[in-house]
Amino acid sequence: MRRKLGVGARRLLQTMLVAIAAAATIVVTPAPTAGAFSREGLPVEYLDVFSTAMNRNIRVQFQPGGAKAVYLLDGLRAQDDYNGWDINTAAFEWFYESGVSVVMPVGGQSSFYSDWYSPSSFNNQAYTYKWETFLANELPQWLAANKQVSPTGNGVVGLSMAGGAALILAAYHPAQFAYAAALSGFLNPSTPFMKQAIRVAMLDAGGYNVDNMWGPPWDPAWKRNDPVEQVGKLVAAGTRLWIYCAPGGSTPLDENADPGQKFNADSLEGLAIGSNKKFQDRYTAAGGRNATFNFPAAGNHSWAYWGAQLQALKPDLIATLNR
Repeated sequence: MRRKLGVGARRLLQTMLVAIAAAATIVVTPAPTAGAFSREGLPVEYLDVFSTAMNRNIRVQFQPGGAKAVYLLDGLRAQDDYNGWDINTAAFEWFYESGVSVVMPVGGQSSFYSDWYSPSSFNNQAYTYKWETFLANELPQWLAANKQVSPTGNGVVGLSMAGGAALILAAYHPAQFAYAAALSGFLNPSTPFMKQAIRVAMLDAGGYNVDNMWGPPWDPAWKRNDPVEQVGKLVAAGTRLWIYCAPGGSTPLDENADPGQKFNADSLEGLAIGSNKKFQDRYTAAGGRNATFNFPAAGNHSWAYWGAQLQALKPDLIATLNR
């Protein structure tokens, strides 16, 4: 049974516009039909990979292209049928014949692609999220054995919720991920403000209990999963980074967007920019010299921007993976 929000929580929800939701928070559409996104003729496969840690099959959209791969991670309201990168962009098309395979895990709503302590208690979740274990151990082993994808030297790209997750995966698994990109990510989740923002956002996106994820606010898991706190690991490993965030504000990419959606997207992006600049400061102070920081003067929290960024970073990603 979903827990009801109190007056304070509802006010916080309204103020922060569901704080860290991905673009799907802004545009909620019916579940798509099969084959509605990838161009017909692309070699996209739909894999069911068993996760021992979660005791279930995890759907993975996969396009073979080479021994190295880019993992594309979804936002807070990830659907159980298709990855948002396929629903909202032409990512498979962009990487077709690029020499890089594409890996799109499906599902993981409100998971932060993290290993949780226990199932979410508010919505009677039937199992415990163990996404880091799946992405860093189970899936790469399966892909190596069945699709000839190398378990090392790959890339990971995440947006919004998954922006921080991409950096954390690379921080703790540097051999697997030589490249990590965070697009409009919330990169300092252990601050008091963001802890509450995340709590409210997860309640709104599926009724999930954040305490089952990283524990109470004082639990060390919060800092363990905070890119600002773990930046030293990325610097020490020499991981190639691409960090993108804007302060909000419209650009030509918003030309066809709904006005209400633009307002929400503007607010969400404005919420994220501070943590991205803090990450840059920490990275530079730690001696980091292998990152691109892209902070344009305007831009919103939406798929039009993330798709554009994926295309912009693609040459850098491919060059890194081919070294």
